Amino acid sequence: QVQLVESGGGLVQAGGSLRLACAASGSTYSIDAMGWYRQSPGLQRALVASISSGGSTNYADSVKGRFTISRDNAKNTVYLQMNSLKPEDTAVYYCNAKRRIVALLVDYWGQGTQVTVSS
Repeated sequence: QVQLVESGGGLVQAGGSLRLACAASGSTYSIDAMGWYRQSPGLQRALVASISSGGSTNYADSVKGRFTISRDNAKNTVYLQMNSLKPEDTAVYYCNAKRRIVALLVDYWGQGTQVTVSS
């Protein structure tokens, strides 16, 4: 099992910055990629950014150039630095870890942290 605990959400004005953190515990040795997803009311959960165990990153088009994902493998923690925040970034942000079990990738999720950007 993998447990994920998020921190760092909150209320910020448009143009401001926040940094989210997600600490993993449990069977962390088998974690492959980690990432952040977000979900707004009435919408599906969508990928924001992901990072592989080797450090390769992937971003949603809407956050490219504004958000940066990073990973500290020694601390089993993934971060999301969010700059130039916009009201449309308002959502619940969820940490995701993909754990490799033989040929399968199993998803684990954090409890979510609210990010609210005021205009």
